Formats: sequence, structure tokens, C-alpha cells
Amino acid sequence: MIKHIVCYKLKDSSNEGKKKVYDNFMRMKENIDLFVELNVGLDFLKSERSYDVVLEIVFENIEKMNEYQKHPYHVNIVKPFMKEARISSVSVDYEF
Repeated sequence: MIKHIVCYKLKDSSNEGKKKVYDNFMRMKENIDLFVELNVGLDFLKSERSYDVVLEIVFENIEKMNEYQKHPYHVNIVKPFMKEARISSVSVDYEF
């Protein structure tokens, strides 16, 4: 199994801004069938080192993750939305 985690700092870190990002990510469940699990978390501490949103996706294998990276919904909807919404992001991908 592969876990793909991305943390985002948003231009609009208000509750409404975070909710828009949350909704955008959650729509992937209806449009992409390549992952085992998808979770989205919204930061509530708002500390100096906090990121605003975390996306966690579990894939069966690296092949499924690579397919996801090229999936039309991810490429044409999710990525452009997040490019506009984020200030920065960090990620980690690991096997477990």
C-alpha cells in the first residue's frame, strides 16, 4: 500500500476557504476510482507552523498512484483549483 499525503497553506485560510478546498477534494471520491481511501483534514489550531488542509490518499500500489496523477479529473479540475487556492504545499509518499 502507498500513502500519499499533501499539506497545504491556503491564500484564504478562513473556515469558508478551507471548506471550499475540502469540498473540492471530497468530490474526487465520486470521480476517481483509483484509491482505497481518501481523507481530508482541516486545521483548527492555526499555529504559526500549521498548514491549513491535509489530503491523505491510500493507493493499492504505485501504479494506481501514477494513474491518479494523470487522471483527467485530477489534472483538469483538482490541480488547477489548488494551484489558485494555495500559497504552498509539502508532501510525502510512503509504502506501508
